[in-house]
Amino acid sequence: MAILLETRNVRKVYTSGGGLFKAKTETVALDNFSLAVEDDSPIFTTIAGESGSGKTTLANLLLGFLTPTIGEVRFRGKNVWAMSTAERRLFHKEVQAIFQDPFEVYNPFYKIDHILTTPIKKFNLASNKTQTYELITTALRNVGLNPADTLGRYPHQLSGGQRQRVTIARALVLQPRIIIADEPVSMVDASLRATILESLRTLHRDFGISFIYITHDLTTAYQMSNNIVVLYRGAVAEAGDVENVIKHPQHPYTQELIASIPLPDPDQRWGQNGAMLQPAPDIKPTVSKTRNGCRYADRCPHVMPKCHEAAPPLYQTVDHQAVACYLYEQSPIVAAELLSQVLPKQGEAVKDKKQVALNG
Repeated sequence: MAILLETRNVRKVYTSGGGLFKAKTETVALDNFSLAVEDDSPIFTTIAGESGSGKTTLANLLLGFLTPTIGEVRFRGKNVWAMSTAERRLFHKEVQAIFQDPFEVYNPFYKIDHILTTPIKKFNLASNKTQTYELITTALRNVGLNPADTLGRYPHQLSGGQRQRVTIARALVLQPRIIIADEPVSMVDASLRATILESLRTLHRDFGISFIYITHDLTTAYQMSNNIVVLYRGAVAEAGDVENVIKHPQHPYTQELIASIPLPDPDQRWGQNGAMLQPAPDIKPTVSKTRNGCRYADRCPHVMPKCHEAAPPLYQTVDHQAVACYLYEQSPIVAAELLSQVLPKQGEAVKDKKQVALNG
């Protein structure tokens, strides 16, 4: 089993203050996180959670933009921060990104062609202009854009959805093995989200590209993913097959997230077999006895004394599902570095799912 990209017990702490009149403070953005993506088994994995859960920190660690405080990010078995020049070059080619904002990645003084030709030149993917043009036009068509209507224009002449699809085409030009997609549709009109998500689905299905899809939107996670990891304040709350986690959520936080999803029918909540889920209770915050307790303890309706004393490990409750909650302490413990073994290994295309309304 060849591992393409992985994090090993990664912890990222941000430090601020520490001056003459201000005490130093530490914020744990990601704690003891491990995940592996196999090279020969393309997978579509969602990292989900609310703002501040550590999703974007994880993306920046995977892309080599941040160094972990503890642990390693490894590409093809080598620590990203200990790679040679040639190894880092391969890393930048095979691990690509699609960012949230389709506006900021463009220089308004350059035509759209520039963002597509630059990586081709950098990685010597074409020997002449004809080959360059063929690579560009093929990539644009694969993401649903007409080259004649796209090339030669400036960024402001394209819609947000078109700009985002151009950034997807730019990644595709390099023929990557994995794409880190950080909230790729959150700043795009709702009417265009389905088109962009279908482009990602096509790249996964037809080109065998693995995706780490980062989002706060569980509806698109359900539609797109094979599996899901739910983060809460930097720690894994629940993980597993997306069907299991969405239809049978076990962690109180995951239950709260799913109960909050709106549906067109205001009298019904999204739940198993159409059953209504009760709204999350109004929990009065409590103060944890130590900083090492469960991060969700101050909001949890099932909080116990031990929740304030130590963070719960991951318990494997059923096949392809694990949850960090003492409610399931009778189940086997899964070590953090073995989380990937809980997630289903599916090399086939994303499963067809019953349509779920997208959040506007």
